[in-house]
Amino acid sequence: MYVRSDHDADIRLTLEAVVDLTNALDEPDVDVRTMLDRHDFSRAADASAASVRRVEQRLRTLLPDLRSLPGADVDDAVRWVNRELASVSIAPSLTAHDDAALHLHWTPAGATFDDQVVADVLMALAQELADGGTRRFGRCAAADCERLFYDATRNRSRRFCSDPRCASRTHTADHRARQRS
Repeated sequence: MYVRSDHDADIRLTLEAVVDLTNALDEPDVDVRTMLDRHDFSRAADASAASVRRVEQRLRTLLPDLRSLPGADVDDAVRWVNRELASVSIAPSLTAHDDAALHLHWTPAGATFDDQVVADVLMALAQELADGGTRRFGRCAAADCERLFYDATRNRSRRFCSDPRCASRTHTADHRARQRS
């Protein structure tokens, strides 16, 4: 039997997780394990506290580059992703587990949890850079927000981060400005 994984959906979900984690790492009480689990990173719930801390530390080292993605030069982004990929042991293999369809794992079965997460993140970024550059990464259009978003819409029309208050505040302010004029 042939089972096909929805590779594009996997990449989109990973990139959305990267953006959420990037935005959350600015918050003082971020729970990285819960965020990884919510974004369906396998092993998140069972990973050791030390491994989750290493994921957080490694993502924090990537923050400046991740935050630079909206409007970044593709060649610059490719350079830093390639530099980071060189530091991760990647050994692709096909697998099906936990009732999931056949899919690709980037790290060997014995890889540490942080290596698995970082490899997934970097490979999703690499695929996005290869397919469309940096144009789907954006910064929230709300006046007082600097959060990132990944625009998975068909026509690249997203303007706001995942916080619904940003869009609401902006639309309300625009409406009031129109009413005054």
